[in-house]
Amino acid sequence: MKAGLLIIGDELTGGSVQDVNASFTARELDMIGWSVSAILLVGDDPPSIISGLDYLFSRSDVVIVSGGLGPTADDITTAAVAEGLGLPLETDEEVLAGLKERFHAFNIPWTENNAKQARFPRGAEVINNPAGTAAGFYVKTEKGAVVVVPGVPREVRRMIPEGVAPVLERDFAEERTAKARRTLKITGLSESRVDEIIAGIGPFPEISLGFYPHFPEQHLVVIARGRDAGEAAARLEDADKRIRRALGGHVYGVDGETLEKVVGGLLEERGLTLAVAESFTGGLIADRLTDIPGISRFLERGIVAYSNDAKVELLKVPADIIEKHGAVSRETAEYMARGVKTSSGVDLGLSTTGIAGPAGGSDEKPVGTVYIALAAPDGVFCRKLSLRWGRRGIKEIGAQTALDMARRYLTGGAVCDE
Repeated sequence: MKAGLLIIGDELTGGSVQDVNASFTARELDMIGWSVSAILLVGDDPPSIISGLDYLFSRSDVVIVSGGLGPTADDITTAAVAEGLGLPLETDEEVLAGLKERFHAFNIPWTENNAKQARFPRGAEVINNPAGTAAGFYVKTEKGAVVVVPGVPREVRRMIPEGVAPVLERDFAEERTAKARRTLKITGLSESRVDEIIAGIGPFPEISLGFYPHFPEQHLVVIARGRDAGEAAARLEDADKRIRRALGGHVYGVDGETLEKVVGGLLEERGLTLAVAESFTGGLIADRLTDIPGISRFLERGIVAYSNDAKVELLKVPADIIEKHGAVSRETAEYMARGVKTSSGVDLGLSTTGIAGPAGGSDEKPVGTVYIALAAPDGVFCRKLSLRWGRRGIKEIGAQTALDMARRYLTGGAVCDE
């Protein structure tokens, strides 16, 4: 089965906003046995929308449209689709009542332009939007089948798997190959290195591998196919084991897991506490950890000790250590980690110090020189990095590496590569 994607929005064709809905939708469709025949990007213009529909109808079993379902004057997708299908628009009174009730519940004044979100082509089936006000719809005519959803990415991420996929599986119930999918989260390796390693352990029968850089980590999407769900799942598990053996400790999680969530879970599992002392990362580590609900049980404090005085006063780094070795040094990083561990009375102290640039480097310590230390009950571990990214990239890789050092320690792995 083939689907065409029609992505609508002047903000997209003008380049002010980047489209992310097409790639997400294509991946979700692939999981239920559909392929994408073509992707078109058009502005908020009825003739362009109608001609785009006609083009995709000739190449697809269904067209999925995204964008332009809001209440404002430039949200003309529903009307354009109805015109393209030769159908009149009708108000769904149940949807309209639900909209008004929602506005009232959130104490938002009702304006009549919102009523256009309750108008659909005659015969359309409403698709619920659990993340927004604009419902989607599905309509099937002799000219073609169309599914329309809003363009807000967080709404698309809910509606495609929860609302659109069930409709397609119901109305296009031809036999399709069963699939099982998993995203492996990888840190500490470049995309090219991951590809090189995976190539050395192939082939993978009935397995598709997709590489998706997600700075500062890599995501490897593994899709297994089989005659039924059981066969697909078995092939996925086999591929997962082979890939993990090859990549070792660089695989930190799967699917929706984040590195900070994994670290938080390990701290809880082992009943340990953590404190963080950051210099060049400027609070990025603490920011990521505090995205986790309930992390206050395991994260005692985070200190941004940016200046030398702060390192001395707050973390008890000896002034002569900084004078002799520099603020960016193994010695200073280790003292920072021990200092935050001791002052906060936690099990683990994590620290970062480095030169993020663009200025401040030297021949001895160029921009991108980074030290990360972890103070634990059984010793202090320190890692040196030499990074070649811009300022923000250096900060993000530093925070990522620090969290990964904590993960590796908590899982009993090698904390440092040196």
